[in-house]
Amino acid sequence: MKLFVYSYREFDEAEFFQKFAEEYHVELGICHDAPTMENAYLAEGYPYVSIITTKIDEELMNRFHALGVKMISTRTIGYDHIDLEAARKCGISVGNVTYSPECVADYTVMLMLMSIRKMKRIMQREEINDFSLPGIKGKEMPNFTVGVLGTGRIGRAVIRDISGFGCKIYAYDQYENDEVKKYAQYASLDEIYEKCDMITLHMPLTEANMHLIDAEAIQKMQNGVVLINTARGGLIDTKALIDGLESGKIGAAGLDVIEDEFGMYYFDRKSDVLSKHDLYILRGFPNVIVTPHMAFYTDQAVSDMVKHSIESCMLHEAGKEDPCRVI
Repeated sequence: MKLFVYSYREFDEAEFFQKFAEEYHVELGICHDAPTMENAYLAEGYPYVSIITTKIDEELMNRFHALGVKMISTRTIGYDHIDLEAARKCGISVGNVTYSPECVADYTVMLMLMSIRKMKRIMQREEINDFSLPGIKGKEMPNFTVGVLGTGRIGRAVIRDISGFGCKIYAYDQYENDEVKKYAQYASLDEIYEKCDMITLHMPLTEANMHLIDAEAIQKMQNGVVLINTARGGLIDTKALIDGLESGKIGAAGLDVIEDEFGMYYFDRKSDVLSKHDLYILRGFPNVIVTPHMAFYTDQAVSDMVKHSIESCMLHEAGKEDPCRVI
């Protein structure tokens, strides 16, 4: 099988691509840059393409189709960066991957603890030798009622982990899971907004749940609610989030993802002027932690992402069912 890999990273992915390509007898084509109209031609002769979180719009999708690409596999769980309708029209299959849920679950718990213990402000003060106590008194996890929105593999791992703190846990998902019921009680969104003083999101982004957390939802929440998002930025309406922070309705936020992050994260932009006004505003709040979509980033996850992207393409080539095939 021939697979062309875009956004190929020498510093972390290369060892796994070489290992699994040899193991599965896959011929790799490599481009270190993200796919564009200018470099799409490199994939000619490769029926399978592997990408990361790069926008694949209708124009680029049609270009890949013209080059003979059968399938695009994204080395991510989320696939909202791919125009699925365009893929359907031209007959290109799209697949995503799974990876160890522990990486995002661990990171979520870390953001929870950092948010309620005001770690951002503590670290900022320590940098200037301000060791005073006023303003940095934290809260304790057992005293929180936590709402977990989304009970897939990652949501379930988070529920399992925070159950050890003794939190009261509510969960929301269209499909209930018996494993979750050992630790949490399923509830409606409105019930979670009303009862929970911490809410964490673990859903894929779809048209149906875009801006799930909007001004109306925030208004229903408890005063001082803590919001954690390690899923997709578009689940939260950023303008409404900022308004909630400024009014004090939202007490703290831990955000590994934000809206409009494409073209920014995973690049060195320190000398660039970024037109990301909301990012600057969010980073300016003392009670908001913003990290650059890093929750997934562990050695195990990178290995899983590469391996499963290759395997997904191999299953397609063999005409076999693949639970990670989106279309």
